[in-house]
Amino acid sequence: MVVLDPQAIEVSPLDRGARPPQRRRKLTGAKRVSPFNVVGAAVVGASVALLLKQLTALTGPLGLVMVAYLVFVVVYAVLVSLTDDAQAVRDAVMTVLMASTGVLAFGALALVLIYTVGRGWAAVRHANFYTHDLSAAGPLAPLTSGGMAHALVGTVWMVGIAVVLTVPLGLVAAVYLDMSRGRPARFFRTVVEAMTALPSILAGLFIYASWIIAFGFQRSGLAAGLALSVMMLPYIIRAADLALRLVPGNLREAAAALGAPGWRGEWQVVIPTARSGLATAVILGVARAIGEASPVLLTAGYTMYMNADPLKGPMVSLPLATLKLAQAGIPAYTTRAFGCATLLLVVIVVLFATARKIGGWGPGHLTPRAQRRVVAESRQDAARFARKHDRTTTPGPGIDGRTLGSTT
Repeated sequence: MVVLDPQAIEVSPLDRGARPPQRRRKLTGAKRVSPFNVVGAAVVGASVALLLKQLTALTGPLGLVMVAYLVFVVVYAVLVSLTDDAQAVRDAVMTVLMASTGVLAFGALALVLIYTVGRGWAAVRHANFYTHDLSAAGPLAPLTSGGMAHALVGTVWMVGIAVVLTVPLGLVAAVYLDMSRGRPARFFRTVVEAMTALPSILAGLFIYASWIIAFGFQRSGLAAGLALSVMMLPYIIRAADLALRLVPGNLREAAAALGAPGWRGEWQVVIPTARSGLATAVILGVARAIGEASPVLLTAGYTMYMNADPLKGPMVSLPLATLKLAQAGIPAYTTRAFGCATLLLVVIVVLFATARKIGGWGPGHLTPRAQRRVVAESRQDAARFARKHDRTTTPGPGIDGRTLGSTT
């Protein structure tokens, strides 16, 4: 066997210079010249936009921004091409486009939040906003009199009724879809996915036509809760179904290999593993329903008085109160409308943050309370085993009255 020494192989100068050594490109972080390219391209884009404003009739701010951005992208690509190859230029341009899209989206969201909170802060900073209703506050009343307590109570009743009705039914339906693979399950999944795209006004029309007109019940918080439950149900079923389908199949196979029937493996293995996803599905369903106004308007009506009985009488929610007060065109009512919108934003942000937190938990995650319960149960089991061991090792009387040793 002949072993060739790589260093002994002669390489011609033509072959040595035909293929230069490849250089590893830095994929993460920023290069030292990248900030200068960005700043230079931005300066050129702004300068071209200002020059066009002076020389042409282009005076709209949106047009100037678009011209400046296009020039910025082109100049940035040219500057990157001076030091890198074509692939690096394409990568840099796509990075700029994606970063610009993200900044635009987050900027629009921040603008909405800041504007809403800024307009509604004058109302939400008063304590009477949370404890009084609008029965004694006229259109010209100051913000220190009257409040939106009736809308808060109505929102709690409506969403609470919807949660009680939809959470058990939605989770059971999701478990059925996860355990069944037949044609009825596929048809049911298709119907659920189609219902998630229906307008919210159809849920209100359905409850109005069936519950109020056909059965003769009056408008109430219960009817609004039924309408919100029709909206929440497909979202909870779909999100919970996705969470259950993400559970690894080897867990089901392991449960079946141990002799557990299908329902027992689903109850003790699959559902505990997907617990965080199921909780996220419920929270997202609540967040979807809590901001709807049209179903409540059709099924619960509108009132400025406090009504804590969901079975009779009109009842209002925060989204519907926001809509009605904003349509009034009165400055005090408009401020209260932005105050209601601020409360809705806070509730939605808290719900989505909670869903994000719970959704990040892995399978088998235990809260501190659950960990303390598991430790207490383990100590009780250890004490029980120790007592059983002591009973089996204690000598007892024999047949003839003499003591016998342990038979363990």
